Amino acid sequence: MKAIDTSIVVRYLTGDDPRQAPRARAVVDAGDIFVSITVLLEAEWVLCSVYGFSGQDVAAALRAFSGLPGVFVENPALLAVALDHAAAGMDFADALHLGAATSAATHCETMFTFDRRFIEQANDPSVKVMEP
Repeated sequence: MKAIDTSIVVRYLTGDDPRQAPRARAVVDAGDIFVSITVLLEAEWVLCSVYGFSGQDVAAALRAFSGLPGVFVENPALLAVALDHAAAGMDFADALHLGAATSAATHCETMFTFDRRFIEQANDPSVKVMEP
């Protein structure tokens, strides 16, 4: 198995660099690739802030990327929940936090934050997101 970083994901998805994009595509298409959640978090930030992707576009792109044959994502269940929240407009980092809090492993009933937007957008009935 080989791990990739954000630059490979971004080059694969955007194809914007004529030298690097084909090399990124060859690495990913060869399969047996591991992608960490932190790589996907950074990729989301780059795609939104540098390339102007919308949250829905990023969610669709990362969902497609993570579903490629031979691509193994760290905690795919967490990613799926986070992408659902992000596609609905939640900040991707917050979506990952919420997904981790509601995972089968943690069963958190409450999540504390001072982030008002996060509180307003958190609509998961399994955990109450609130200020302390």
